[in-house]
Amino acid sequence: MMRRRDFLRATLVTAGSVVVPTACSDEGDAIGACDVHQDDAFFPQSVASGDPRHDSVVLWTRLIDRKQPQSDLNLALVVALDEGFTQLVELTPSSDNVVTAGSGSTQLRVTARAEFDHCVKVKVSGLSPGTTYYYRFYYRPDDGCVSSRVGRTRTAPALDADVPVRFAFVSGQDYIGRYYNAYVALAKEELDFVVHLGGYIHETTGNPSLQAPPGERGISFSDVDGAIAFQPAEGAAYHAAKSLSNYRELYKAYRSDRALQRVHELFPMIAVWGDHEFSDDGHGATATYLDGREPETDEDRRKAANQAWFEYMPAEYPNAPKGDEFRYDSAVEYPGDITIYRDFPFGKHVHLVMTDLRSYRADHLIPEDAFPGKVIVQQPEFLDLGASSTSLLPYASRYIGDINSPTWDRYEKALEDAADLFGFDPLLGFAQNESLRPISASVVNEIVAKLNAQRPEMAPVPLISATEMSFMEVGFAYADLGKTDYYSAFGSRYLVVKESFDPISRIAVEADVARGVVMGDAQRAWFQKTMEDSRSTWKVWGNEHPLSQLVLAHTTELEEETLTRHFYLSCDGWDGFRKERDELIGMLAAVEGNVVSITGDLGAFLAGTAAVEGATAEIVEFGGAAISSTTYRSVLAKQLASHPTLKDVLGAEDIDLDESMQKANPHLAFSNTTSNGFCVVEANADEFVVSMHMIPEDALAAPLYDETGAAALDEQITIARYKTTAAESGLYWEDGGTWKQWSPGTAS
Repeated sequence: MMRRRDFLRATLVTAGSVVVPTACSDEGDAIGACDVHQDDAFFPQSVASGDPRHDSVVLWTRLIDRKQPQSDLNLALVVALDEGFTQLVELTPSSDNVVTAGSGSTQLRVTARAEFDHCVKVKVSGLSPGTTYYYRFYYRPDDGCVSSRVGRTRTAPALDADVPVRFAFVSGQDYIGRYYNAYVALAKEELDFVVHLGGYIHETTGNPSLQAPPGERGISFSDVDGAIAFQPAEGAAYHAAKSLSNYRELYKAYRSDRALQRVHELFPMIAVWGDHEFSDDGHGATATYLDGREPETDEDRRKAANQAWFEYMPAEYPNAPKGDEFRYDSAVEYPGDITIYRDFPFGKHVHLVMTDLRSYRADHLIPEDAFPGKVIVQQPEFLDLGASSTSLLPYASRYIGDINSPTWDRYEKALEDAADLFGFDPLLGFAQNESLRPISASVVNEIVAKLNAQRPEMAPVPLISATEMSFMEVGFAYADLGKTDYYSAFGSRYLVVKESFDPISRIAVEADVARGVVMGDAQRAWFQKTMEDSRSTWKVWGNEHPLSQLVLAHTTELEEETLTRHFYLSCDGWDGFRKERDELIGMLAAVEGNVVSITGDLGAFLAGTAAVEGATAEIVEFGGAAISSTTYRSVLAKQLASHPTLKDVLGAEDIDLDESMQKANPHLAFSNTTSNGFCVVEANADEFVVSMHMIPEDALAAPLYDETGAAALDEQITIARYKTTAAESGLYWEDGGTWKQWSPGTAS
């Protein structure tokens, strides 16, 4: 084997040599005859690196020549072991945009293709493990020679290296109306790499339910006709990306920010997408903006989103044909167009496993357009729940066995009239050919009461009496899940009643397994094998959604009893797919070694154990808040303010959300739903320590990018530290420099 000093001698240009890439020299010119200067106008998104392995890394830039906007452009890449570029690495092309270090030229000619928006990705292999490299790109316009900024990257340690690993994980970096001050703080850290768990962009240009007013951080699409237009009842019109041009413009705008650029220049990034890289709360190629009013499946839009992500992220293409690693093929049918789940070993102690939780998942279990009164679990199934059926009675419905029965003619007619008046499906969510249509009696009464109020000139339809209801059978309707409106995310994706959802979801998935799928068969088999085969001290799951159960409790004082209902905060994540969640936790808890889940998406910091109810299976989980997207506390406040019933009983201003969450979720040790920020991980043979860097949400309203701003930002950051140990799978929290062990059911 070649020794390290021989390898360096063979692959480096010695200090003192001056190298100007071929792209910057006329043929025959003497080396150094060209004056090179940095010019951000040609490299407007700077540089980036990603997917570091022990022998390779992906390098990225985007080149723009405004005099040749539609032409393919040639440029050169130079890689060095020092920031002064005196020790240059020789590079040899091995396939399309894949090169090997070790012999050849110290400058590599690459092409910025117009068909890929002039984005360039180069995978450099044959590198040394655990080594810092510097790189830059050069281009020759009509005269002179220009370069990109200098990028710094680092390869992973050798597979058997007994070394600590230090990395950050982030998510949710909305650009609209907010600044990346969290990245200013992160750039000061000493890190091996950064993990991005999704939400790199937001696909909308000013959604008032999620985004701040644009102000000076607005984005407008040039291809307005190719975008989706929205005009909310209150606030300004905005758009959602649909065309490839739309999505590309989002990445260009986001990557124009110097704080984000600086993080990319300093650290390699390992990224997966969340929902906003395509569409908020999307599943597969389906959006959810219209909540079932119209079909929203659009594979062309999904592939446009995928292509833009692939072009702008320094990521590999794991399932690409050999020799074509960096050519996205939009002609391939979705979801086979691109695979992004992949894994990264970092020495002996860290094995990072990244998953895709959007491409292969089923629709939300409760349809957004579900008619609230439709009964989906009738009495025979309800009784099959056994002993638990008695405890579930307060959460269930008395129902009319068939609204089509002559006995209920006047109510069937009333529902038909109300459907036209209130705008819901006159079939009440049933298929045209369904003979029996069981409907919740209480929902019928609610609709009849509204109808009577709308038609004071007509004789009122009498409400169904309590006596009549007492003789009816018991089951679950969509209303019992919190589904109070006809086309709504409430009771479907958000604020779903746990007591009802748990048995209903179990029955639904047992009847149709496909309804409970998140990972898809191929990814899940790969994930399980990767985790079970890993021999690293820490198996780290880069997981988009929190695995931990997240519910909010609300107690109602009734005439004869007190009823407490627990609401799942979001069934768009793992709480909405309980069966697969529990199976995965059970599998991971049985894996030899230590499994830790790191998550994003929610907009909150979390620490605790993700557990299977009624079982001992659990794994440790740490959640990071958003870099700049709206905090969960602010999102929930907007949701509650618009909820038809909970706005009156769960006043957002009256809730201490973190205290309420920790009381209702005994496996949650810590939560902070009011801050933005990032997490830094320090992992070694003994410990996995997470430092949560928490920044007040209002500290993002203006840029704190200069020295004065950065100093002011430092004073606003608070840090909470948690850890788990290799010897025990428990959780510890730091209190005044002392580590204390946490027990479920207690707050840290």
